[in-house]
Amino acid sequence: MSAGHSVEKIGGTSMAATATLFDNVLIAGRSGADLYQRIFVVSAYGGMTDLLLENKKTGEPGVYGRFVADDDANGWREAMARVQAAMRERNAAMFARAESRAEADAFVDRRIASVGACLEDLARLRSHGRFCVKEQLVTVRELLAGIGEAHSAHSTALLLRDRDVNAQFVDLTLWDQDDLRSLDQRIGDAFAAIDLSRVLPIVTGYAGCEGGMVSRYARGYTEMTFSRLAVLTGAREAIIHKEFHLSSADPRLVGVDKARKIGRTNYDVADQLANLGMEAIHPGAGRGLRQSGIPLRVRNTFDREDGGTLVTGDYMSEKPRIEIVTGIRQLQALQFFEQDMVGVKGYDTAILDLLARHRLWIVSKASNANTITHYLNASAEAVAGAIAELQAMYPDAAVSAHPVAMVAAIGSDISRPGLVPDALAALGEAGVTMLAMQHQIRNVDVQFVVDCGDFDAAVRALHHALIEREASISEDRRAA
Repeated sequence: MSAGHSVEKIGGTSMAATATLFDNVLIAGRSGADLYQRIFVVSAYGGMTDLLLENKKTGEPGVYGRFVADDDANGWREAMARVQAAMRERNAAMFARAESRAEADAFVDRRIASVGACLEDLARLRSHGRFCVKEQLVTVRELLAGIGEAHSAHSTALLLRDRDVNAQFVDLTLWDQDDLRSLDQRIGDAFAAIDLSRVLPIVTGYAGCEGGMVSRYARGYTEMTFSRLAVLTGAREAIIHKEFHLSSADPRLVGVDKARKIGRTNYDVADQLANLGMEAIHPGAGRGLRQSGIPLRVRNTFDREDGGTLVTGDYMSEKPRIEIVTGIRQLQALQFFEQDMVGVKGYDTAILDLLARHRLWIVSKASNANTITHYLNASAEAVAGAIAELQAMYPDAAVSAHPVAMVAAIGSDISRPGLVPDALAALGEAGVTMLAMQHQIRNVDVQFVVDCGDFDAAVRALHHALIEREASISEDRRAA
């Protein structure tokens, strides 16, 4: 494997902006040897995985959802036809060369037909009633997920070849193979004979492997492929291309003119962002890069000249400061109260085991003498099941849950004196009532729990007080 290469992941929204992607990332003024020593891991085009599985934000069912529901015999078939039409429409918008477009369409047609045939077989078995296909639904989800990345990677490689770039489509989906090797083995086999000094690999973000990528990493599977590729090939840098800069807050909330690019931070901060569900990098993917000492760069696809934000393991801000204000609009605060808990061991372990069985994501927790509170990133319905089981285990306890929002101020070093009083004053001035607060000794984040309806106001207030005001003071001092 060649030394000095980068491994770069392109998000779905960036993939959909094809012309900009080629101008700013894939080609970006390069020629000759400068085009190589890079590996690109691509997501499906924006919206395509939603059509295949389900809409990530609204939950509207795609092919998978329609097949599982089985409420309309033709529902999943119509959904699959919509996917095929959407992929062909995408090809039509991208390819100027008729021969390449025809090749891209034929590729899509073959994949859709093959996976569709598998679903037809399962549908026939299910219609007999004596057969249970529930166990096969996991495989169905995996097969469908891989179609999106196969389409985008194949089309991107074709488009690059039309521009005289020696691009190679690297298909990790294992869509028609039975042996499911580990992800590391799959990557090793695929790259054993690739010379990065002369070949530009375009790799599917989905990889067919033991355990299933979607089952293990949900919709973060592309970043796991990206991370393992960087680690296994010894990349000098891992780069994620997104549709925005990694900023001090959501520009839509605080204003584009007020949000600031972070520029530098560390993996500790990246972990906090991942814990809050912010799409910087999947926690498992970040872990592999950090352990291997590979720096991560997050770049804005639409800002070609900007170097983005560099994430390393050893970075620490020169002086204590907040780097980002973010959070979750709705969590479930699961509160367990047992008067006789004082001095008795075992409650915490039992609750954690139960939450793990119910596969509930714990964002944060707090406890005192007789109360344990878990802040869960889960639906009220999912938490209700856990509450029922907890109540059965501890009939004398009071167990309840209610929706709350969490806003966190995060930085590589937030040990600034007066930080918490300033934050509380800002929330008070904005009319936001704080329900709870947590500040860890490690000084990486401080979390404020507020009513769901106060989320936007809390983000704006904390960003203004802890980032905008601090930056203004620093600028005034430099001017003086």
